[in-house]
Amino acid sequence: MRRQNLSVVLGAVAAHAPLSRADVAGRVGLTRAAVSSLVDELIGRGTLTEAAATASGRVGRPGRALAVSGEGPAGLGLEIGVTHLGACVADLRGEPRVWRLVERANAGRPAGQVLAEAAALAAEAEAEATALGLRVRGRVLAVPGVVPNEPGGVVERAPNLGWQGVRVADHWPDPDTVPEPENEANLGALAEYWNVERAAETFVHVSAGAGVGAALVIEGRLFRGARGFAGELGHIPVHPDGPACACGARGCLEQYAGEAAVLREAGLAQHGGQGDPVPLLAERAGAGHPPTLAALDRAGRALGLALTSAVDLVDPDGLVLGGAYAELADWLLPSVRAELADRVTVRPWAPEALRPSAQGRRGPLLGAALTTVRRIMADPTLLPAC
Repeated sequence: MRRQNLSVVLGAVAAHAPLSRADVAGRVGLTRAAVSSLVDELIGRGTLTEAAATASGRVGRPGRALAVSGEGPAGLGLEIGVTHLGACVADLRGEPRVWRLVERANAGRPAGQVLAEAAALAAEAEAEATALGLRVRGRVLAVPGVVPNEPGGVVERAPNLGWQGVRVADHWPDPDTVPEPENEANLGALAEYWNVERAAETFVHVSAGAGVGAALVIEGRLFRGARGFAGELGHIPVHPDGPACACGARGCLEQYAGEAAVLREAGLAQHGGQGDPVPLLAERAGAGHPPTLAALDRAGRALGLALTSAVDLVDPDGLVLGGAYAELADWLLPSVRAELADRVTVRPWAPEALRPSAQGRRGPLLGAALTTVRRIMADPTLLPAC
């Protein structure tokens, strides 16, 4: 019960700060004495600060303003992408305080080499965070692959990296700082849910990088599936007789709406693997380049076809285009919406329920950092008491 009450008090301050202790008591329905004891403990655990007395407009002694601490406990997020490595440290207010991205061609390189470089970047980010007065209390690694529900930190399959059955701890140089791996699409969806005001409670978040991934948030909770394999939208067949896919099937969504497919159809195949192609696609589409516009229209229609199945199966409040799709949304949304309008016939569907992500390609890295923050907010006793 005390753990729950600590979380309730911390959440009230996070949502409505600055508040006095009396204000918190009024909001959460606990006695002032109980709130005062809980606040003292939260201050001792480094999650709250209490400023000088401020006038509240009420009769009596002015209260002292409580706020979530911008120093102390923090979460470290890491990301391994096909073309980059990333690190982010977020404080308990959810604000990124350290943000690092470095270009790396990670596809096909040994997992041990990639993870060693990620560990070096993590150490640099933690050192920078420490200089800001932050203490990392958890580490999560976003990967473009499947991470089963079983404990052990194994990346079961990351085809765009060339990984199979990689246990992160086997390659991480410091056993005390091994991060918990998680699928990047899942983390992107969580970042969207945690950061967007009045976000839908049940939505499908689909994102693109080298591959196409999706995540399901159902009634505010990430749905991982029985074994952690939920969300493989990129390998839903949209044209069963279509081209062969690296997964072994034919006509998968990735063959029409993945990065390589769009570049190929736009006549830009030579740019694959040559750095970030998304700004080039956006530039050419904005200039009215016919092959690029046709490629994005084709991708949008294939994406709309796959999302029709998701809408009929899950009955979501919304659909969110994340990752590279968010940056190309101006040219994708019309064809995706047209496909949904034609095919979603068994339930009401509003065009505005489909929107680009507010986080874009920042989502997975931010979601990785915020995972630890959200855990602490839900259970402050995870932190040591002073």
